[in-house]
Amino acid sequence: MNAAKAPTVYDVASLAGVSIATVSRVFRRPQEVTAATQETVQRAVRELGYVPSGSARGLAARRSGAIGLCFPDFDGMDEIEPLRFSDEPIVVRQDPAHPLEPSADRYIAEVMRGVQLEAWRHATAVTVAIANGRRGAQVFDDLAGRVDGLVTLSATIPDDQLMHFARRLPVVVVAGPRAGDDYGHVTTDNAGGMQALTEHLLTVHQVRDLAYVAGPAASPDDRARFSGFRAALRAAGLMPPRGPTARGAFTRTGGRDVARALLAAGTLPRAVVCGNDQMALGLLDVLPDAGVRVPEDVIVTGFDGIEPGDLSRPRLTTVRQPMLDLGRAAVELVRRRMADPEHPPEARVLAVEVLLRESCGCGH
Repeated sequence: MNAAKAPTVYDVASLAGVSIATVSRVFRRPQEVTAATQETVQRAVRELGYVPSGSARGLAARRSGAIGLCFPDFDGMDEIEPLRFSDEPIVVRQDPAHPLEPSADRYIAEVMRGVQLEAWRHATAVTVAIANGRRGAQVFDDLAGRVDGLVTLSATIPDDQLMHFARRLPVVVVAGPRAGDDYGHVTTDNAGGMQALTEHLLTVHQVRDLAYVAGPAASPDDRARFSGFRAALRAAGLMPPRGPTARGAFTRTGGRDVARALLAAGTLPRAVVCGNDQMALGLLDVLPDAGVRVPEDVIVTGFDGIEPGDLSRPRLTTVRQPMLDLGRAAVELVRRRMADPEHPPEARVLAVEVLLRESCGCGH
């Protein structure tokens, strides 16, 4: 018996009563088609059992139409536990109390969600890879060979490797300033946001003794935030420090370590300005247990606007950056260059907002 002939795009168009071009738009550019037409076409697709041959189209054109998304390991992949199945004994154990540990994954997860949302809006496939450890470069090489555009977080991939692929693929880097390269860039107003927050502490709360807790030295975003901190001090007639007071690695654990070190040294300032929310939350874990009141004794502020900062006690004063929109804007820039390879790389700076809450003395 001969196998039934597979339905084609022509069969879908005929059954739906639309043109072949309309069927194509439903799959490739659904935002250009009305919801009613999309439903009509999709109904025909389901009735016929039609499967669009995206891979075949990509091979014929030597294009996949997909965007590659490459981020660093943000979820402890080296520490992942083996899977457990139902035929194994059920574990019953005491769960010790421990504070919520938001890590860099909260920032990255929001950026990734923005990438996926914007790609979905344009019916664009996203291939995700994690550049983890020593295999990171190999993972990136493999990803770059299977997609038509790349989105990556700043400092995830070595510049020389990134420049190599930027010669033939559109590349957009999330976070970090433009530096005379061939990439598109999307970042937020890190310096302006931190300057505005610091000016609030200087003018409204009359603070003159401030410390800055920085993230990793390689972070371009943190360097910009520290420059905004220094600019605010300079504008107020104060001598800005040449370097940060301490570094907390952008982690909650790092913030706890900084708090303990400041307590041990007896050098707690009137205000601790942290380069991100996780480090600030780490300080809030330690200071109250040491009898230090926030904000009465010490003001603590952060940067990012992650959800745990709105749930902390006191709630964390911070600078909210549009993490979701970072991912969306990255897809917009990379798609533009995928459609027109002659289009020059662009740089976008997204606005931020300062959220005044109880940890600085506002909102009481």
